[in-house]
Amino acid sequence: MRLIYLLLFTVTAFAQPIKVEAEAFARQELDSVRQWQRKQGLEASGGAYLQALPDTRRTHDDKLIKGENFTDEPGQMAVLTYQVKFPAPGRYFVWVRAFSSGPEDNSIHTGLNGAWPQSGRRMQWCEGKNVWTWASKQRTAANHCGEPGKIWLDVPSAGEHTVQFSLREDGFRFDQFLLTTDPNYKP
Repeated sequence: MRLIYLLLFTVTAFAQPIKVEAEAFARQELDSVRQWQRKQGLEASGGAYLQALPDTRRTHDDKLIKGENFTDEPGQMAVLTYQVKFPAPGRYFVWVRAFSSGPEDNSIHTGLNGAWPQSGRRMQWCEGKNVWTWASKQRTAANHCGEPGKIWLDVPSAGEHTVQFSLREDGFRFDQFLLTTDPNYKP
């Protein structure tokens, strides 16, 4: 029995990452104030990406309006839902490929099955301006550019679950997301 458990754990721990195109969402909701719109881009995977629009706050000088161009509470506006089939239960680390052009279009929230855990809040990008960049960092009070290894979703069972993303800052450009059980994986 112990050998079977170890074998199962090894297969699960090193399973292939699950990669999903941002524009392959099943539904969009809470989008009356801000909406994810499909855009074309040669350097985006598949030639397309999503952007949270309109984009009214590009710099710190532009007015921050909570509930309009920013929300620190996930699941409140511009929510995308994806149907994802998981091969096994477990902790899945979330990576997102995004494009940020400044300090006010570089964060998003993620959740699972309608819940928004602390481990999915304030996913942040600071490096890689004006280029598509993979990241998996959580903004904290101590580190506004985010700490690696803190963005994950705990999946309770194998099978289909909903993975969700919601706006934190307008203007965010979203190309793909990736889910992996390997905490050391880097796309």
